[in-house]
Amino acid sequence: MRISKLFIDRQVADHPITRSIQSRLNLPPEAVRNAQQVYETVSSAPDPVQQGKETLYLTRNRGAFLKKCPGTSHYTCCDYQILHIGSFCHMDCTYCVLQTYFHPPILQYFVNHEDLMAELETVLGKSPNKIRRIGTGEFTDSLIWELWTDVSQLLIQRFAAQKHAVLELKTKTVAIERLQNLKHNRKTIAAWSLNTKHIIHTQERATANLTARLKAAASCESWGYPLAFHFDPLILYDGCEEDYTRVIEGLYSHVSADSIVWISLGSLRFPPSIKTVIQERFPDSKIIYEEFIKGLDGKMRYFRPLRINLYRKIVECIRDHAPDAVVYLCMEDDDVWQKSLGFIPEDIGGLPHMLDQSAAKHCHLEPGG
Repeated sequence: MRISKLFIDRQVADHPITRSIQSRLNLPPEAVRNAQQVYETVSSAPDPVQQGKETLYLTRNRGAFLKKCPGTSHYTCCDYQILHIGSFCHMDCTYCVLQTYFHPPILQYFVNHEDLMAELETVLGKSPNKIRRIGTGEFTDSLIWELWTDVSQLLIQRFAAQKHAVLELKTKTVAIERLQNLKHNRKTIAAWSLNTKHIIHTQERATANLTARLKAAASCESWGYPLAFHFDPLILYDGCEEDYTRVIEGLYSHVSADSIVWISLGSLRFPPSIKTVIQERFPDSKIIYEEFIKGLDGKMRYFRPLRINLYRKIVECIRDHAPDAVVYLCMEDDDVWQKSLGFIPEDIGGLPHMLDQSAAKHCHLEPGG
């Protein structure tokens, strides 16, 4: 991560975490009253998105740290909870919705960990018989902050001290060194977004390559962490089926099937507004020129038969290596589930129940304990 500009909210200028990050970055900061001042600076750049990836704003979260996964009523949702530690990412994937989600996007990190932990304590103290799946990788990559913050260690240690919730850290990096000697008690899942070598090379700029991600996963497995993998977005191109098969073969050659809590599959989907951004920032990318239709959530999607065909091929390959693997679809309806996986979530008590049961098994959860 290259940070060229550091802005600090005046209200947190003296916060210990602000001072710690500032000393690690060794950058002259600029104090501001609010985010608007940062946005104005970034907006004037030739490429505001790229400038935002090099601009860090330290502030406090004035809202809730825990949020529901932003699913829709039209598609099956996993009932995931997001732990909002910060926003945006220094990596540069063509399809990333965060390019248009924030206006303009900047690297924003919340230093008020005392409020984060207090809210987490309240949530973990409620309904101890309920399994909770919580992750930090929705509005940012979970591990990009490792070089100059201690947030992952703080969270891993807290989750290790309870028995009914799991923390998922999802990444496209290999920033795992500081996870090695932590007592995680198998309550943290180390997760990677995976794609083919072709997609990583052409569409996922500044991310770790596939082999590096799989080796990092193997290291975390050796340190006792449960694992998860997310094939999202799956992207269609000539030869993609064979390439995704190779990724799965590589996955199971690096880690044991018994260590994997779940694998998710989701096809490329994007709001229409991002098309112009991709055309301007990634003129060589062809991913937006396939045949798409507008889904019930307003996002552009591949035609249903194309999605189902790719899902089937990938699921078949996974089952060849791990017949009992927990595989689920991200934001698809019952018809696609039935035709791709051979069942619908309600057949087994719902998708949240399916994932809760797998988390309980792999992460040694004891609700109520």
